[in-house]
Amino acid sequence: MSDRIVEIQLPKLGESIVSATVVQWLKEEGDVVMKDEPILEVSTDKVNSEIPAPHAGVLTEKLAFENEELDVGAPLAKILTEKHEKVLAAAAPTTNCPMADQEEKNDFLSPAVLNLARKKGISVEELYQIKGSGQSGRVTKKDVEDFIEKPSLNNAQETPNSGIEKLPMSGLRKAIAENMVRSFYQAPHASLVAEVDVTNIMESIKANKASFMDQHGVKITITSYMIQAIAQAATKYPMVNASVDKDTILMKRFVNLGIAVSIENGVVVPVIKDCHMKDLPTIAKDVARLSDRARNNTLNQEDVQEGSITMTNFGMTGMHMGVPIIRHPEVAIVGIGSIHKTVSPISDTAFGIRQKVFLTLTFDHRVIDGIYGADFLGYIKTSLENVT
Repeated sequence: MSDRIVEIQLPKLGESIVSATVVQWLKEEGDVVMKDEPILEVSTDKVNSEIPAPHAGVLTEKLAFENEELDVGAPLAKILTEKHEKVLAAAAPTTNCPMADQEEKNDFLSPAVLNLARKKGISVEELYQIKGSGQSGRVTKKDVEDFIEKPSLNNAQETPNSGIEKLPMSGLRKAIAENMVRSFYQAPHASLVAEVDVTNIMESIKANKASFMDQHGVKITITSYMIQAIAQAATKYPMVNASVDKDTILMKRFVNLGIAVSIENGVVVPVIKDCHMKDLPTIAKDVARLSDRARNNTLNQEDVQEGSITMTNFGMTGMHMGVPIIRHPEVAIVGIGSIHKTVSPISDTAFGIRQKVFLTLTFDHRVIDGIYGADFLGYIKTSLENVT
């Protein structure tokens, strides 16, 4: 290969990530690119990432296709570098511009439309399939928003006379599916459930929510209490905070707790680093910051790397109980159900209405025995019920 050409390869995007799926190309063959300018977007089971050009130059060849899954180190594209100024000068005025081509076809995509599509994980190919309502049939932001609200109607392919719709998986959804399958079949899953009385916590939140907001600038919710209790329990029972590498158990001196957050196209898991060392207000601020980034699609790789144990809250959907799947290569995940009221004994002679929640611990039985898992879950239960 000529020394004028630089080959761009898929970089390692984080711990345990060995592959990624091409979401969309942001540049076309013949385009002039600046150093560090994003040229394509890829997706893993953790987050979408833009791959920048390592040098300024002309994108001469794309070596990967949209929706193609690639291993780390796989070639993505070739760039004719900026050292060859004559080539660049000649290429710049005549650079292929898909925007201009589409404008001639009355399918011009404005920067506002492209930015919205990138944030929502919509490929350029999908944009070109949207029927535009703007002048001369151009696609508007409203068209994209309508497309997002009804993805199945826009993306689904109905088989004639069969009543069956074929809806292709997004890159993020495929990555999630592959990670879940790998985890489920590699790790023998076992689960335990505990019912926890959170009446004291809920009363404390109600009494202090206004002052907490005034003092710290964020809401206090039961999520922060759960995270703190899980982190403290993980320091006492460190096997739940480990991971497995073939026949080796990797013990970790930190507790980096991942929080599963539902977004439009799937689930992402931002990570609170060293949360065993943080107080409740700091945890609440981290929860608010990371949740906001997740829902606005602004998470970066640092936000989702190095998790050691995960918490998922399916109680937000009203479900009392669930059995989550471990996130590879972790060995444990804690599921939180919805808070429900129940009549319970409060003394030997009296009953009262209490607020309770089911906690589910799913663990890798290769690493954690049932008694150890029960002790871990019991420690969380005791911590939460003794909050004053």
